[in-house]
Amino acid sequence: MASVRLGAVVLPEYEWARTRRIWTGLERMGLDHAWVFDHHSWRNLRDGAWHDSLTVLTAVAAITDRIRIGTMVTTPNFRHPVVLAKQVMTLDEVSGGRFVFGVGAGALGPDALLLGGPELSGRERANRFAEFVELSDMLLRNQVTTYAGKHFTAVDARMIPGCVQHPRVPFAVAASGSRGMAVVARYADVWVTIGDTRQPGARPEPDSWELLGKQMRRLEHVCEEEGRDVRELAKLVNVSRVVSEPYESVERFADTVGRCRELGFTDVVVNYPRAAGVFKGTEMAFENAVSAAVARGEAVRYGSADSAGSRE
Repeated sequence: MASVRLGAVVLPEYEWARTRRIWTGLERMGLDHAWVFDHHSWRNLRDGAWHDSLTVLTAVAAITDRIRIGTMVTTPNFRHPVVLAKQVMTLDEVSGGRFVFGVGAGALGPDALLLGGPELSGRERANRFAEFVELSDMLLRNQVTTYAGKHFTAVDARMIPGCVQHPRVPFAVAASGSRGMAVVARYADVWVTIGDTRQPGARPEPDSWELLGKQMRRLEHVCEEEGRDVRELAKLVNVSRVVSEPYESVERFADTVGRCRELGFTDVVVNYPRAAGVFKGTEMAFENAVSAAVARGEAVRYGSADSAGSRE
């Protein structure tokens, strides 16, 4: 059975000296990709240190050489596609074509109310997300874009010189329902899931694996309806949002990655350990478990024969 690519998620909460150490360490470990949550503030960490993800990734791009970097995930809650696309284009340049643009619809909460707009219904957020991705795709493929939608407008927006990666940076689209998966089928290079978006990690473990299987089958069905070959898509799961203590031991992480592979996932990410609270863990356990998986050849590299690239 095919190998999977392994990655990590690092919250943007650390001072630069520690951020630098963490990210260069992840690259030395041999991980294929690493990601940053893109929020203005996040859940019960709102009153603690929290830096801008795109700025952090730009700095990270300058101190790393191989590892792919991305947002997990950027949303239209407080980002406008026109300004964001210019930042994405620039990040792709600074990173030498290693940036992956992770996007999602955006949940309710502080980020959704940050700019003072009305609270949107689930349907309205889905419609806004479809526009957000459509316009982002247009901006990042073309040097000049004009667009008029219900939620977003672009007037003669210039994107010069354009992305290093062609025809644009890869899109990693987070979705769990059929409407969001239709966006995946139309625009994504990578499908992203965290399992139960309403209560991440709260389900009993057998239920979590069952849910991931159902989501995979839903993706296959939606791709068939949209005329997209599901095999073209990479499929990424953040296991720290699905099961507890995924890297508690080498054996535990190997079993978790194996289950993901059996379900059809091509990419597995785990959150970098924090000292307390959400994603609590130890650096030693994380490094032991993930390094062992890399050493066993769990990971393949982007650009290999079975990896997903940007759609032409």
